Amino acid sequence: MSLLEKTLKEGKFAVTSEVGPPKGTNIEEMMEEARELAGKVVGINVTDIQASVMRVGGLSICTKLQLEGLEPIFQMVCRDRNRLALQADLLGASIFGIENLLCLTGDHVLMGDHKDAKPVFDLDSVTLLKTVSILESGKDLAGNELDGSPKFFKGAVVAPDSEPVEPQIFKMEKKIEAGAQFFQTQAVYDPGRFESFMKQVEGFGVPVLMGIVLLKSAGMAKFMNANVAGVFVPEELIKEMASADKKERKNKSVEIAARLIKQMKPMCRGVHIMPLGWGDVVPELIEAAGL
Repeated sequence: MSLLEKTLKEGKFAVTSEVGPPKGTNIEEMMEEARELAGKVVGINVTDIQASVMRVGGLSICTKLQLEGLEPIFQMVCRDRNRLALQADLLGASIFGIENLLCLTGDHVLMGDHKDAKPVFDLDSVTLLKTVSILESGKDLAGNELDGSPKFFKGAVVAPDSEPVEPQIFKMEKKIEAGAQFFQTQAVYDPGRFESFMKQVEGFGVPVLMGIVLLKSAGMAKFMNANVAGVFVPEELIKEMASADKKERKNKSVEIAARLIKQMKPMCRGVHIMPLGWGDVVPELIEAAGL
């Protein structure tokens, strides 16, 4: 049983964060960022060709973390691989002892830096979860018997601030039916809206980790409001970030994130911190939020 699964099953508040593989073979900076999280988080997400920008593959980085005694959460998107490759990578992850999995559909290639790439999307997040459950039962998607089957702690994502939110709740139910055992949310910044969402899904009985993206500037907050589906940054937080000069932005960002975590901690089972390049402040944020 993974540390993340054990923590949630014991009813403890789980803290996870993430690292983004680099565009190139030099992974030392990313690994140092991951090592700084040792003992402070129960899982480290490894993004999978995030935003469709070509990078080192997530499976290799998860394996590297695993070999160093860190606990990875293998993010797997359906954009780049058909069902053969997805199943093969799942089996490979299991062989290396990777236990945590986060299933996503993935951003379209038009968002990234290889716009001529052919998107696959043979499966989506729901059917990928079903595929994992089938592999765990000892068969592949074609019904063939496996010589040894994997076992994962299966996660999925949900966006509580989507408008309307009902499709997200409906899809959340579908993901649970397909095998999802925990959820990490898209970034949330409004405790009132998050509380309303959590009341609607509390009967599902599946742990939810609230997501928080560290705001780097007022401009970033405005961009997310305009361009990132399912994200809403209240105007008062935008003004708060705008009041901080360039030297103060990191401190202000940590202050806001810590405050939000404290406010929303009673509503959920954990927090997932997405630093987006500011991994050096995650330990400071964890301490400031009283985690």
